[in-house]
Amino acid sequence: MVTLSNNPAVGGRDLQSTGFAWWSGNARLINLSGKLLGAHVAHAGLIVFWAGAMTLFEVAHFSPEKPMYEQGLILLPHLATIGYGVGPGGEVVDIFPYFVVGVLHIISSAVLGLGGIYHAVRGPEILEGYSSFFGYDWKDKNKMTTIIGIHLTLLGCGAFLLV
Repeated sequence: MVTLSNNPAVGGRDLQSTGFAWWSGNARLINLSGKLLGAHVAHAGLIVFWAGAMTLFEVAHFSPEKPMYEQGLILLPHLATIGYGVGPGGEVVDIFPYFVVGVLHIISSAVLGLGGIYHAVRGPEILEGYSSFFGYDWKDKNKMTTIIGIHLTLLGCGAFLLV
């Protein structure tokens, strides 16, 4: 009988082969660089989807008669500080740019989501033979610092856009 704990479809990603249980998250994918890439891309898709969906939600509930802080908006004020839809007096005069930003986020989240699903389901499990750029060895300190540097750069760019 096949159960969640002895499913042959998860070969190489179970407690016996990796030393980590299913709830350990990315630790199960330490030796599967393709699957780890898929998890990261899919996670980025979820984050971008939240940003787009929440922007569209705020656009749908925006009331120009009330200040943004009274409406509990969290994303539209950031877009306004960039200058989107803001008139000469600092007042929001057009919310269409906010709608466009939300839709672009939803579309790009779909692309990221499909990329994550591809790498998690159909793509190569190990990228070392496929692409040396995405392949890694946990003992290679230069590659690990490059990876953390890329993560920090992307997070910094995202944080900068939100300020």
